[in-house]
Amino acid sequence: MTTDTATMTGPVGHGADHDAPGLHALGFWLYLMTDLIVFSALFATYVVLAPNTAGGPSARELFHLPEVFVETMLLLTSSVVFGYASLALGAGKKGLGLAGLALTFLLGLGFIVMELGEFHRLILAGAGPQRSGFLSAFFTLVGTHGAHVTVGLLWLAVMMGQILTKGLTVPVRSRLARLGMFWHFLDIIWIGLFTVVYLMGVMS
Repeated sequence: MTTDTATMTGPVGHGADHDAPGLHALGFWLYLMTDLIVFSALFATYVVLAPNTAGGPSARELFHLPEVFVETMLLLTSSVVFGYASLALGAGKKGLGLAGLALTFLLGLGFIVMELGEFHRLILAGAGPQRSGFLSAFFTLVGTHGAHVTVGLLWLAVMMGQILTKGLTVPVRSRLARLGMFWHFLDIIWIGLFTVVYLMGVMS
């Protein structure tokens, strides 16, 4: 009986370990779907409130497209670099992969610094979130995306530390794959944000 039990539990335990990354990926997909709902609600709120400037400055007066375009290029480039870093790590090229993750971090950090600079400029000009419904919706939507990017930067730093200390183990690779899903998701959200908030705002 003991031998039979051991024989039965061995493969089951191994199968559970083997399926863990897939289950984690599925759970993370579900999280991204809930995050997509949150951003959809924020986009809808922004579209409704965008015309409500309360006599204050409009998007055309406040937004500088060249500056926002640089932000966009930083974030999109970081996503491409992350993809190459993931390929390098998948091929066992630890040093090259870490260099790619470090560059991804720096590009994402540059994006956040520019976004904070924009917020600072707007607030100094009297266009803070309390000025109008339009600005409240703008700061909430863009700030929520920026908060996600900041979480992604922290996650990147943790992953680089784990790769250095633990190596490219199965759990580390699984976490890196979920980070990739998260980072690319933020790129997609930003493309929508750039189009709806900045591009359409300046052209309206």
